[in-house]
Amino acid sequence: MKKIGILYHPMNDAARSMAEEVKAFLATRGIAVWLCSAWEAEKAKPNVAGTDLLLSIGGDGTILRAAQIAVSAKTPVPITGINLGKLGFMTELGANEVEEKLPALLEGKGWLDERAMLEATIDAAKSYYALNDVVVARGAVARVVYVEASIDGQKLTTYKADGVVVATATGSTGYSLSAGGPILHPRAKEYLLSPILPHLSLGYSLVLPSTAVVKLRVATVHEATLSIDGHINPPLADGAVITVRRSATSARFLRIHPENAFYRSLEQKLKGKH
Repeated sequence: MKKIGILYHPMNDAARSMAEEVKAFLATRGIAVWLCSAWEAEKAKPNVAGTDLLLSIGGDGTILRAAQIAVSAKTPVPITGINLGKLGFMTELGANEVEEKLPALLEGKGWLDERAMLEATIDAAKSYYALNDVVVARGAVARVVYVEASIDGQKLTTYKADGVVVATATGSTGYSLSAGGPILHPRAKEYLLSPILPHLSLGYSLVLPSTAVVKLRVATVHEATLSIDGHINPPLADGAVITVRRSATSARFLRIHPENAFYRSLEQKLKGKH
């Protein structure tokens, strides 16, 4: 590897400190390194071209921001997450593993884990990409929204709920799980459609094929919100139509732990054990 980017959680002092330490370590190996807050995507994106690996230092939220930056390249840059957060479902290395495992990754001993992403478009205009989920939900006013859902041009139902979450397999252990959705294997291509606290309307989750196209039309007298991976939150007006499909672009993670580690760690992660 010749060029590595380091993205860190800017509000975590330990993450910034580790980022500097890792930068110094990589420099001793003759690797060009750039460093940026994961919250400054527009500042980071110009550095992505020619980058061989992104190191994300923080937690799962930092990974989600890193994924947005990684897919800005023509060929998505692989990400390796170093966990300084609480859960670390998507991260690969614990803080105590960096010194031991990072050299092996640099020597090409890791494997690539490709994850499906979603593309969401508002009114056939601006597009967003999500690694975890696309959520159409009520805004600040605590009133239900009406979301008319159709799949591949066929009307499904009109949800009367706090919102609707469309989640990837990666996102199936996040907000979607809290909304009653199932857990998919993280490398599955299918995705999920689940209502959030439905009131006298369809209350179950659907597992959709990777080819499905979902349209969500919002009806509300109050402002609603579109949330992309929890940190991109454009407002939605009454009548807005959000089209969600599997993205042609996938997120790529460079990993060193065995491929079956997901099953081993699932219960521990869900119970908050590390």
